[in-house]
Amino acid sequence: MLRIPPALTRRYTLSIANTEENNMNILLIGASRGLGLALAETMLQRGYQVVATGRENSTGNFQQLAGRFPAQLRVESVDINEPEQVKALHTRLADRQFDMLFVNAGVKNDDRETIADVSTEEFTRVMVTNALSPLRVIETFKDRVTASGTIAVMSSGQGSLTNNTNGNYEVYRGSKAALNMFMRSFAARSGGERTLLLMAPGWVRTDMGGPEARLTIEESIPNLLNTMESYAGRRGIHYLDYLGRVVPW
Repeated sequence: MLRIPPALTRRYTLSIANTEENNMNILLIGASRGLGLALAETMLQRGYQVVATGRENSTGNFQQLAGRFPAQLRVESVDINEPEQVKALHTRLADRQFDMLFVNAGVKNDDRETIADVSTEEFTRVMVTNALSPLRVIETFKDRVTASGTIAVMSSGQGSLTNNTNGNYEVYRGSKAALNMFMRSFAARSGGERTLLLMAPGWVRTDMGGPEARLTIEESIPNLLNTMESYAGRRGIHYLDYLGRVVPW
């Protein structure tokens, strides 16, 4: 179970009170580990109805949450890099409408690899998973999100062109910058009718973030969800960090 630091308790409690009454319906893509699994747990703790997905070989990671929140959690399997699986999930959820679609799925390559030495295959894997596939999910499921709902993706502060002053993590940075650009294009095409969020969770101690990261999951995820809740109904596209601060493009 997530343990919320004392400094966050009041804000977290207020959010629970605000959201339990709303019975929010969430589709959370890529939630079987790390930040996604923590986000699923936090949403369930706040009373949300959650459809959470993972790849077929990872859905067992939801077992503990399913036991604790049997009436709120539905688990589905999908590999977002397989368009036919995304379409099949859309069909299985034909009777559902969601207040939020959040696409969390993502990967990274070896931190030491630069554009000069990354293989074409590895570059393709990262770019497809982090940039192309999330937008394909959004395009497929946009009709399942209510007109006043939120479509969000897990971006990164490393996707900011302005803030890239020291290089490093070149391929991962590029994939998140591409994700941001694709979301800007989606926003332009969709006319700004919905709330679109690109969320930067901070550098968090997970398998992906590594042991040297500055934040714990408990410091990032409850605040990240607080920020998304506070932006509900604010139309247009917003690039924000977990504390609600605007990230420069």
